[in-house]
Amino acid sequence: MKIALKIDVDTYRGTLEGVPALVALLQKYQAGATFLFSLGPDHTGRAIKRVFRPGFFSKVSRTSVVEHYGVKTLLYGTLLPGPDIGRKCAPIMRDVTKAGFETGIHTWDHVKWQDSIGTGADPAKPDNASNEWTEREMRAACTRYEEIFGVPARTHGAAGWQMNRHALRLTQRLEFDYCSDTRGSQPFIPVVCGEVLACPQIPSTLPTLDELIGLDGLAPDNVHEHVLKLSQSAASAHGHVYTLHAELEGMKLLPVFERLLQGWRARGDELLATRDIAAVLDRAALPHHNIVWAEVPGRSGVLATQGPEFLPLVQQAA
Repeated sequence: MKIALKIDVDTYRGTLEGVPALVALLQKYQAGATFLFSLGPDHTGRAIKRVFRPGFFSKVSRTSVVEHYGVKTLLYGTLLPGPDIGRKCAPIMRDVTKAGFETGIHTWDHVKWQDSIGTGADPAKPDNASNEWTEREMRAACTRYEEIFGVPARTHGAAGWQMNRHALRLTQRLEFDYCSDTRGSQPFIPVVCGEVLACPQIPSTLPTLDELIGLDGLAPDNVHEHVLKLSQSAASAHGHVYTLHAELEGMKLLPVFERLLQGWRARGDELLATRDIAAVLDRAALPHHNIVWAEVPGRSGVLATQGPEFLPLVQQAA
């Protein structure tokens, strides 16, 4: 089985501590991975506004936010100024590339993106970010990425799988090779409001640890067994995409992630970067799927997900 490892890096502390720990562990098991960086200010403390989001309390009660993120991180953007992650951690980010791993864009301001982007599916809803706002945030991340790495970013994986129609359209205008902004079952060509987009999506196919721990008897000492079982089969020959977080698997849950790596290696699975999946895609043969915004078990709010297959009217009539 092919298992692509996609690492979301949300915070300053996650970049400073979690990323080097993950690089060392991945090298130990000769595993590929894709690191997606938050490149602007760390305003994690402003996520307090999510207390009004459905499902927020149930998620927080299962995973200790203070334990994983630390008190200082939870004050960034409120009582403490948010550190500029891209400026302070550029050497660490470049070291990831030097170690042979793929890098890409997660977001500019993680909390601001998640809390402001909206779905964009309904232009009449006032909480949907405008095209101008969306483009400004994405271009800020692109500019900073190029400043750090000296080359344009080739991939994007949205913070919290939060995308709107403007952001999805921008994935082709910004000329990403592919993106991983969605949840789903297999690579696909995205369709938004009837518009077919040129940039393929390679969705996350497996649940994350923070979505699983605390449910159905799953705990840090046995959750890896559940993920290993789920990853035994896949909807396509391209295998799975497993998303992990530098703040979780790179820190307190590092032993859990190592047990996952051991299990996948013992099975003979290939541990790849998402670019390795993108490199072998036959884009002309990829199915077209509508993007829909839906709830995912264990996570609050709605996420951009792979919806029903899109069939042109001519094909439907036939």
